[in-house]
Amino acid sequence: MDKFSHVEIIKARGVVRVLGERWDRLETIDDEIMSGVQRLSGAGAAVQPHPHLRSGERVRVTGGPFQGLQGIFVRERSTKGLFVLSIDLLQRSVAVEVDCSLVEAA
Repeated sequence: MDKFSHVEIIKARGVVRVLGERWDRLETIDDEIMSGVQRLSGAGAAVQPHPHLRSGERVRVTGGPFQGLQGIFVRERSTKGLFVLSIDLLQRSVAVEVDCSLVEAA
């Protein structure tokens, strides 16, 4: 793709962004992933944004009774995440389930 074509695509109505670092370093999306996206959009199911977190990643709670606390994301359970808080003062770790919509990468 040349730079002019890239600019024209970006100007098109409905385009949010083109994947890649620059116009000459574009990224492709695997056909299997695109098929999954099409199946989700065609199913009519309620789809909500969700933070992309990996096990072992440091996270921060952004709302609710644990707001402001930081810990380590352990795993996800449907609409909730299991959130491990390490409390250094007590030299103990505790696990608590927190709604994933209230957790972000720290």
